[in-house]
Amino acid sequence: MAEFLEFRNITKSFGSLRAVDGVSVSVRRGEIFSLLGPSGCGKTTLLRMLAGFEVPDEGRILLDGVDITDLPPHRRQVNTIFQNYALFPHLSVRENIAFGLRIAKVPRRETDQRVEQMLELVQMGDQARKRPGELSGGQKQRVAIARALILRPQVLLLDEPLAALDLKLRQRMLLELDLIHDEVGITFLYVTHDQGEAMSLSDRVAVMNRGKIEQIGTPAEVYEAPTSSFVAAFIGDTNFLEGRVAALADGDYCRVRMPEFAAPLLCFNDKRLSVGNPVYLSIRPEKFSIAREQPPPDRLRNTLRGTVEDVVYLGNVTKYWVRVGEIRLSVSRQHNRFLLDEQPISWEDEVWISWHADDGFMLERYSEQDEDLLATPPDGAFEAEESAATGEDQP
Repeated sequence: MAEFLEFRNITKSFGSLRAVDGVSVSVRRGEIFSLLGPSGCGKTTLLRMLAGFEVPDEGRILLDGVDITDLPPHRRQVNTIFQNYALFPHLSVRENIAFGLRIAKVPRRETDQRVEQMLELVQMGDQARKRPGELSGGQKQRVAIARALILRPQVLLLDEPLAALDLKLRQRMLLELDLIHDEVGITFLYVTHDQGEAMSLSDRVAVMNRGKIEQIGTPAEVYEAPTSSFVAAFIGDTNFLEGRVAALADGDYCRVRMPEFAAPLLCFNDKRLSVGNPVYLSIRPEKFSIAREQPPPDRLRNTLRGTVEDVVYLGNVTKYWVRVGEIRLSVSRQHNRFLLDEQPISWEDEVWISWHADDGFMLERYSEQDEDLLATPPDGAFEAEESAATGEDQP
């Protein structure tokens, strides 16, 4: 797929707030590309600049080789779907979908034909005469998608499009969005603070933080191989351990001494650290194994003994908090009929946790500012920089 949407060194400030800080990123033709990050990270501002609602202070935006930075919104071949749908309450479903074509003075026959195609695409043919007030949230979302797609944009912009829906409906709409994308084949630029949405829908994800892009990659890449501690903490759950390299071992590995543990841990030394260098280690909860019996020795396995302090049943997995010395580790265990332990592990049980040396990632420690962001749940409505631009207060 050719890269046809480009942000080149984009910067945008609102007063003293640097909302987007020198961002360069390319989006390939036909992919679903997500901008993911906490509120105020710059993702909505980036989308608004592509739509033409904001003008960058520096940098250029190119679409299919054409510089669109200074074009007004109506001359850009992009359409936006907002969180609140923005449907006309006095118009029917059919009239809402046809609205853009009517404004463009497309002939009646062609308009009717294209409206029928959109109604079939979003499976709303039997609701065509209804008005928005008679529709469910998911149905309104489908109408908004059809109204945007009927103008045949080169890029469809989706700004927190599912935030107002309940969990089950969001899950269903994610599947429908994926199917619609496969049908129409245009590029989707998806903005969200919800990691689950981005991970399940996207071909690639850009994780943003404080106006910059921390990492771009496939969902598997940003989850399994985060390049910063912020990405590791924001995408899913993780455990962080601090120590220093005590010795080099087995070629590509090193032994990391941590004051909380009696023996050093073996870790894949992808950063090529030397003895004495500090280490900030990230280990995902599901990478741990947990058992009552000590596992057999293995040269690439780390093993610790601890006590279960809390057990949380989550349906598909059980989450354990295990105390090892002064450290509490989060451990997730997938439910499986063929687990070796017949008896469930319970609170206050003595257990062994183990993990492969390759499953820990050496990262730089995140800043105090990042720690505040990670500790604050996103509001899911408006980002700080958007409120600064529009004068609206965040809810």
